[in-house]
Amino acid sequence: MRFLSKFYIDGFILSIFAVVVLASVFPARGDGAEVVGWLTKIAIALLFLLYGARLHPPEALAGLTHWRLHLTVLACTFVLFPLLGLAAHVLVPTVLTEDLYTGLLFLTLVPSTVQSSIAFTAIAKGNLAGAIVSATLSNLLGVFLTPALVILLMNTTGQAEVDLGAIVDIVLQLLAPFLLGQLLRPRISGWLARHAESTKLVDRGSILLVVYSAFSAGMVEGIWQSMSPWRIVGLIAVCCVLLAIVLVATAFVADLAKFDRADRIVVVFCGSKKSLATGLPMATVLFAGAPVGLIVLPLMIFHQVQLITCAALAQRWARTAD
Repeated sequence: MRFLSKFYIDGFILSIFAVVVLASVFPARGDGAEVVGWLTKIAIALLFLLYGARLHPPEALAGLTHWRLHLTVLACTFVLFPLLGLAAHVLVPTVLTEDLYTGLLFLTLVPSTVQSSIAFTAIAKGNLAGAIVSATLSNLLGVFLTPALVILLMNTTGQAEVDLGAIVDIVLQLLAPFLLGQLLRPRISGWLARHAESTKLVDRGSILLVVYSAFSAGMVEGIWQSMSPWRIVGLIAVCCVLLAIVLVATAFVADLAKFDRADRIVVVFCGSKKSLATGLPMATVLFAGAPVGLIVLPLMIFHQVQLITCAALAQRWARTAD
């Protein structure tokens, strides 16, 4: 990474593109996909255990009680995004088909990501405790809010259900390792401080696993071959513009609220993300009988765009942190 930086090449961004190419040529299938899925879950659990071990308990408590920050992130996720999704209907049928617009509107209704939002906040040296609470709260509330918003704003062929299993997954995969890390902190905090550079590999490695898993799923489903090239280019452009608008809007809102640098990073990263892991299972239930592959395509593309863009932002903020 340091060698590449001498030539103004960001090694992390290069790694993401390399993983996309790898997933395009050698996507995870069958048992391989199962292995990648479990590796991703293990990496995320390890990531949250390390976060718990790094954070002083007073910092974790401060993150928990920072309600103004959390309400701002929730407003960006469940108010700003849906409004932009509704406004995007003007792109039908010139740029988007009805199915693609359905997918675009759906992606604006799903909750924020947890793992990547927090990992990027950590890389950028933002308010880690605030990011953990904001992103986790978004996912917990999204289990209820996303189906409710879908019922309110969209016509679906399936029955909107509250997935209590998602809550169990969040508790077991995210909150439990974090609390374990807090308990282990007195024993391992010294070791973590001495190996700070090595443990950063967990942040970046978990992001690369998520990228590989998501892009592999798209290749296996064949959704990239289901549309004409110009439709795909148009959809990518729409996702890029949507993300750009949200990034600018979240930065403006954070400045307007007079948050400090660490909290502004949380608002931008947690407020601009959309969760593929949460959105895909919900779409399968909510749009039963509809072309789910096309409907989730905007979410899959937006997911890739947000990872690449926010990785670049995180690296830039990390360099200017001091």
